[in-house]
Amino acid sequence: MGTLPGTISGMSQTTDALTSARAENDGSTRFEVVRDEVGVTVTAADYSIWIPLEEKAVGRSPYAIHRDADGRRWTDINLITSVHRTDAVDESYGLRTPEFIESDDEVLVIVEGVSSAWERRATRLRCTPQNVELSVEVSGAGDLDDVILFGGSAVIPSGASGTFRSAIAFSSLFVPVPTEPVAFVRPARSSAVLGVVGDADPGRLNGIFSPPPFVYGFGRPGPAGPTDLPEGDWLGLSLRAPIDAMTFTTFRYEPLDGGFSVRLSYEGHTRVEGAWTSPTMVLFAADSAIGVVEGHRRDLIEHGYAVDAPRDGVDWWNEPMFCGWGAQCARSAHLLHEAPAPNEPTDPETAEEESVVVLLAPQLARQSVYDDFLGQLADNDIEPGTIVVDDRWQAEYGTATTDLEHWPDLKAWIADRHAEGRKVLLWWKAWDPEGLPAEECVTDPFGRPVAVDPGNPAYLDRLRGIVRGLLGADGLDADGFKIDFTQRTPSGRALKGTPGVWGVASLHRLLAQLYDAAKEAKPEALLIMHAMHPSFGDVGDMVRLNDVLEKDIDGVRVPVADQLSVRHAIARAALPHQRIDTDQWPMPNRGEWLAYTRAQHTLGVPALYYVEAIDRSGEPIGREHLAVVAETWREYRAARDRRSVPSP
Repeated sequence: MGTLPGTISGMSQTTDALTSARAENDGSTRFEVVRDEVGVTVTAADYSIWIPLEEKAVGRSPYAIHRDADGRRWTDINLITSVHRTDAVDESYGLRTPEFIESDDEVLVIVEGVSSAWERRATRLRCTPQNVELSVEVSGAGDLDDVILFGGSAVIPSGASGTFRSAIAFSSLFVPVPTEPVAFVRPARSSAVLGVVGDADPGRLNGIFSPPPFVYGFGRPGPAGPTDLPEGDWLGLSLRAPIDAMTFTTFRYEPLDGGFSVRLSYEGHTRVEGAWTSPTMVLFAADSAIGVVEGHRRDLIEHGYAVDAPRDGVDWWNEPMFCGWGAQCARSAHLLHEAPAPNEPTDPETAEEESVVVLLAPQLARQSVYDDFLGQLADNDIEPGTIVVDDRWQAEYGTATTDLEHWPDLKAWIADRHAEGRKVLLWWKAWDPEGLPAEECVTDPFGRPVAVDPGNPAYLDRLRGIVRGLLGADGLDADGFKIDFTQRTPSGRALKGTPGVWGVASLHRLLAQLYDAAKEAKPEALLIMHAMHPSFGDVGDMVRLNDVLEKDIDGVRVPVADQLSVRHAIARAALPHQRIDTDQWPMPNRGEWLAYTRAQHTLGVPALYYVEAIDRSGEPIGREHLAVVAETWREYRAARDRRSVPSP
């Protein structure tokens, strides 16, 4: 491989040999480029960055020094990258003289490394008046494994070898996804993952938003507590890519001591033939942690990767909801404890019992049980406008056939709710292949179904038929779906599915097919999801705040309302035009449940999960407690009605 054309060598020995400065007449935009003996300094309104351009300088210390507008260091960006293939590790064996390209409103520096896996691999560092952007491009052929930016594997001319990283010169890391322990802002030396893979197992609760906004915040201020989102100086690290190019499953921030890199996991399901360019990592200034999410969304909109427009909706979407899952769990806990009645006090659940209750609760998704729940709500003047029939009304998750033992006549039951002026949503378990033929599924190495395959035309035809049967007037005539388990997006290098349909992009494809089929069957259907990424605004009508977590890093319980208030702020910043389902499970005790009940109407559409008791604490719910629900719902509806009346 030869030296890239247009490289700079033999630069002037004076530090101010050439200066170019551009500014708007009002002084609002600053963009200056100043060369020195071995590099160039780019200065914009919100940052400055020094980039080495002389080959020996890059070979000795391949770092671009990024500072804020006041000259304080954010990070030293390592210009080494690695694009590993499934059949070859990508290591750099030397870095060539950088290519320097300057125009009126940007500077582009391209650093090519001698790669062990690709015909050509080059790190691209782009500076504009607003941002600093980093990406990597390769040429050759192979299946992508892990892609590492802000660092990588190399042997450099100084004699140093191994893994290289960028510098951590910031104190805090903002992670816009709920985790256990609860810590939205954590020390900068803590790892984090954003993606579409997870569950309730240890280290996997980061899938509660799937996907979340793909942005991290680097901050100078530290948090006052697990739900504090400090204002002050922040640097956003945002991933920019069209949704179809997001064929990775996770976007990881990986620190070690004083350094970090980021990792995108493609897992061998993205084929490169010719040229490929990674998603762009965008560094931008923000004045708060939430401002980091707002900047991420704004960047995606500006590049056409997210839509900035309100979604059409109907009035009933704003009606308070009753979801039966929490009540199913509470009744299961009472049965487990052999309580004489569902509203009798019992002992709190143990950790072992919590798992058992969740396994037993689907057996109570029954027509008779829901009639009982709704009767108790009516007796206490609680009138939900929407009812969510939760897990599990289905005989098989994949085929979504009705369990006739649980629901002898679900169609008639839904018709009765319609006659009362209510709507009915069906809980939908994403990805589950139960009951489907293996040829329509992502399979393991032994041919066993792992998940549905959204790239398979036969499955997509089946899905459209299923949705027509559930929402169509000739079918069950339900009114939409509460979509769950999107974090079960398949992950694994040995799994087999439609080539190229993988990761985040495959989840978007699955939700888009479900959304389109639902709107075709019933244009006013409501689809609730827990995908909080701005690019997912076109595949759902409402986002849910999802399951409540428990404790902070010190083992102290974090108030429910505080947790969900932060989630609400993230949802509003990422998807401001989406309605919000406030959720309500699991509740640690009755006091927390009442406190959150009083706060829900300030966060979105109130959702009630409990009728008889709190599952985790065993405390009964009495008429005086349900009266709080009735009162807050009346207040919510009155405020909503006032907003809908035009001003005189």
